[in-house]
Formats: sequence, structure tokens, C-alpha cells
Amino acid sequence: MKDYMAATDYFAQNMTQIDADRIGACGASFGGYSIYWLAGHNENHRFKAFLAHNGMFNFEQQCLETEEYWFTNWDLGGPYWEKNAKTAHSYANSPHLFVDKWNTPLCVVHSEFDFRIVASQGMAAYNAAKLRGLDARYLYFPDETHWVLRPQNSLLWHRNFIDWFDKYLKK
Repeated sequence: MKDYMAATDYFAQNMTQIDADRIGACGASFGGYSIYWLAGHNENHRFKAFLAHNGMFNFEQQCLETEEYWFTNWDLGGPYWEKNAKTAHSYANSPHLFVDKWNTPLCVVHSEFDFRIVASQGMAAYNAAKLRGLDARYLYFPDETHWVLRPQNSLLWHRNFIDWFDKYLKK
């Protein structure tokens, strides 16, 4: 995450074609988690808009909802009740713990048949943004998995992406 921040700052300061006042961030899967985490660590308001697709928002919730425990065991170090250095670090960095610092519009995209990261993760993040008083959008695909593969859904996904970032980043 520090690398994301450092890279964003470096490019904003050193690339004349980048307008530092109009930077957005988008991510899917691990990138979706990254967006939720960045939303809680956007103190200097580097990012003006976020879009998260099928990302983990609440690690404890994720631990009990997923059908794919390899990620819980490998990425997080195991279930949250197993007290070790890796789980302590992982669960302490769950994005839901930093919602009180959210200050940026957020678009959440999630799919019903993503059993790896279930749709309640996206709905929880969307609701958190709304409860914070932020402009938020929730795009839900009841017939997709971790990926959006149906042609019409893909068109909707891309139109939503462009519309969301145009709303906050386009002059």
C-alpha cells in the first residue's frame, strides 16, 4: 500500500501529463481490497474517486463467508481467532476498521456468484460509504462470478466505470 501511495505521488509530481487534482483509483479482487484500504488512508486526498470490484472489505466477515479458504489461510494467516503475528497484522488492516477516515466518492461493483468474495462484502462497503455521507454507487451483477464475462454485463461495467470517473475526474 505504501508503494501505491509513493508511486501515485511520484507520477503526480514528475509527469506533466498527470493532473494531480484529478487522480482516481480502481481495483478488482486484491485491487478491490486495495481500494477499500486506500479509502481509509487517503489523508491528503490524493485520490478524488474510487471504484472497487469484488474486493474484500471486512476480513473477519470474509473469513466466515468464503468458499475458498486457501486465501484466508495463505493471505490472512488463518482465521481471525488464531492468534499469531500474521493474523494480528492482517486483521488489523481490514479496510472496515478505517471507514471513519473515508472521505472520497466510492463506486462498488460486486457479483452474486462470486463465492470467493461474496456480494455482502460489496454491500457492506457501499453501506459504509453511504453512512459516511459520501456519494456512492453500487453496481450489482446477479448472474456473474468473480469476473464479468457476459457481453452485455461487460458493456454495462465499462460504461459505469467511464461514467463514474468522468463525474469526478473530467473537466
